[in-house]
Amino acid sequence: MDKPIYKRILLKISGEVLQGERDCGISLDVLEDIADEVGGIRRMGVDVAVVVGGGNLIRGAIIAEKGIDRASADYMGMLATIINAVAFQNILEAKGISTRLMSALEIRQVAEPFIRRRALRHIEKGRVVIFAAGTGNPYFTTDTAAALRAMEIGSEVILKGTKVKGVFDRDPELYPLDSQFFPQLTYIEALERNLKVMDSTAISLCRDHGIPIIVFNIRERDNIRRIVLGEKVGTIIR
Repeated sequence: MDKPIYKRILLKISGEVLQGERDCGISLDVLEDIADEVGGIRRMGVDVAVVVGGGNLIRGAIIAEKGIDRASADYMGMLATIINAVAFQNILEAKGISTRLMSALEIRQVAEPFIRRRALRHIEKGRVVIFAAGTGNPYFTTDTAAALRAMEIGSEVILKGTKVKGVFDRDPELYPLDSQFFPQLTYIEALERNLKVMDSTAISLCRDHGIPIIVFNIRERDNIRRIVLGEKVGTIIR
């Protein structure tokens, strides 16, 4: 049997991925596909934690430009991630996958408050832990939350699921014939080239603690499993 090369991963799912082909909102078909992949690697014995974004519903930085106070706008974005996380939790559990939803903002009727030791205990019991509400602080992205949670739970790698195959020097959807794909990068290269793969705070955290980042197309079936088994998929930053 194929043997996973990672024992514990953190999967970052952007909000844009969750909207599928919609202009906004949540695509249940996309959630179903991702849930099937997560269930498959859990059955292989891989510990899985998930951080979800909220860009499919609202982007704090964008609405802040329209006149809403930036801190308030960011809290609105955090609430959007909770909506996505609740949807994903329900899809996972409908497939028989045990989960726990933990939020950096206290909404006890919906999610447990994030407590590191409790999160580790859930993971040790084989549950998929979904982290919502980013870091709980304005001015920080869910990419930074993913880096922070990866360190806190001892994840060996961050898998950042996107709509494209990896990291390019420019948007491949806007420049399909004139964009360069990078199969691998160093943290410094990603920062110096300003490639927008993750924000600089998140990349710096990963660099300081030696956590590799793999950016890949999460919409392509079996990509998560292939990465876990050690195949070269997407772009690796290390």
